[in-house]
Amino acid sequence: MASESSKNESASDTTHFGYEQVPVAEKRGRVAGVFTSVAHKYDLMNDLMSLGIHRVWKRFAIDLAGVRPGEKVLDVAGGTGDLAREFARAAGPRGLVILSDINAAMLGEGRKRLVDHGLVNVPAVQANAEALPFAEGTFDCITIGFGLRNVTDKDAALRSMTRCLKPGGRLLVMEFSKPLNPLLGKAYDQYSFKLLPLMGRVVARDEASYRYLAESIRMHPDQQTLKGMMENAGLARVQVYNLSGGIVAVHRGFRLE
Repeated sequence: MASESSKNESASDTTHFGYEQVPVAEKRGRVAGVFTSVAHKYDLMNDLMSLGIHRVWKRFAIDLAGVRPGEKVLDVAGGTGDLAREFARAAGPRGLVILSDINAAMLGEGRKRLVDHGLVNVPAVQANAEALPFAEGTFDCITIGFGLRNVTDKDAALRSMTRCLKPGGRLLVMEFSKPLNPLLGKAYDQYSFKLLPLMGRVVARDEASYRYLAESIRMHPDQQTLKGMMENAGLARVQVYNLSGGIVAVHRGFRLE
């Protein structure tokens, strides 16, 4: 069953931008503004905000994806390309890895970093996750890391990604989620709403964008709600892997037909 928030979004002309309700047509532009602003400091801020633990989360997702030589992989909302870089190495010269992002500034940063690592054969495609411009059944594996919460219509994005999978292909969604322990949740709230905006102001000179990012995490569906949304999109055998006490969760599902 789709989340209640998704129903409300489709039943009205507004959606959430962090804790703020905005017209649906306005959200995409405001999210674009956030990521255009933070693109040049995105990796540095990830290291600071997570104390480097984001690299462990991503390593887990990379291993869970299990990309093999010759496979076709799409990294949606791939940002600065750290996942795509590892997938390209795993897929090898017989495979195909595409870096995709809706934001041109983030995509440019990702493409530049891939070239710096000698990976000149990874196409970069500017695309909206809600309507991916690829034929049905193209990819063996699709990933979206820390991007789904910024999508206006999450259900449409999940359906679009599922459509692009081959039968037997897998989708991995890595996203901030709901801490399993209430005490951890309270500490995480204090960190998110006091320290993150402060770091954003001092390091990236952009407090507002990092306050939005903290709010967007709280508005994202929890583990079980997202699992149900993935199943509604046509995925089966959806499993949830909680990391760091549920601060992050990786969902993996398969298109069976």
